Amino acid sequence: MSRLVAFRMLLSVLVLSPSGTADARRPSIALTFDDLPALTILAEQRYVDYLNAALLRGLKRHRIPAIGFVNEGKLDEIDRAQQIAVLRSWLEASMDLGNHTFSHESPNDLGAPGYIADIQKGEPVTRGLLAERHRRLTWFRHPYLETGSPEAARKEIDSWLAGHGYRVAPVTIDANDWEFAEPYDDAIARHDEARRERIRAEYLDYTEKMIGWSRSAAHALFGRDIAYVMLLHATRLNADCIDDLAEMLRRFRLHPVRLATALKDPAYRTPDAYAGRDGIEWLERWSIALHRDLPWDSFSDVPADIQADYKRVDRDH
Repeated sequence: MSRLVAFRMLLSVLVLSPSGTADARRPSIALTFDDLPALTILAEQRYVDYLNAALLRGLKRHRIPAIGFVNEGKLDEIDRAQQIAVLRSWLEASMDLGNHTFSHESPNDLGAPGYIADIQKGEPVTRGLLAERHRRLTWFRHPYLETGSPEAARKEIDSWLAGHGYRVAPVTIDANDWEFAEPYDDAIARHDEARRERIRAEYLDYTEKMIGWSRSAAHALFGRDIAYVMLLHATRLNADCIDDLAEMLRRFRLHPVRLATALKDPAYRTPDAYAGRDGIEWLERWSIALHRDLPWDSFSDVPADIQADYKRVDRDH
């Protein structure tokens, strides 16, 4: 056997998985779910319990680690004890929990001191549940991805978070699942199966487009796939679609990892000085910092019928 042939055989063992895919080099993705215990227009505890149980079963079935970000203000909206039990079920399923503020308000509305107070108010239950397992409350996700404006307010919030042991969870894939989720709940409540299936199909199609776009954007900025962080929400839609989402990740050859693992990617050391009022994901923030354009010509908006449906059913509108 020649040295060249031997080298190629060794390389195949080190790099390729049994299926022949480049397992060690395939891009990774961390799944994050906002608005725990649930984002839903149906304030029924059985509904919340079901969607969380189904979502967690699906994540475990596909061996996908995930983190849920908690709004503790939701705990008293239905049955407090059972809402807390839902949070505990995430930890029992080997998932993680983070802070998403108490009331899901914007720093633009509360100002830096009020926003910091809302973060603190959102800690006690989540911190206690983690402490039961000898774990610390480490992760924070900004509602609406709004990190503070003007610059002085953002710096005050960032300084407080860092000083209290928090790491901010960025977002590099966002398929606006929340906009599909409320119409989906409404379709279920009305027993409109045709509408429910249409929303589900449109959601999966749009999610596939946005994953593809985000990968193109990462290549525009860094010339490669990065370790992505995907923003999702704790919804019945995602519970019902978890098998489809897992299959989608496999088609894209995206390997699910924990959030801390994804953030080891050097891309997340890219400066982020954005202090505007809009909530934008991190690829756009980095494009500003790096003075590089993103492929906006291929960007897709949420379908117009979904936008209109959301406006009809959203109770905060």
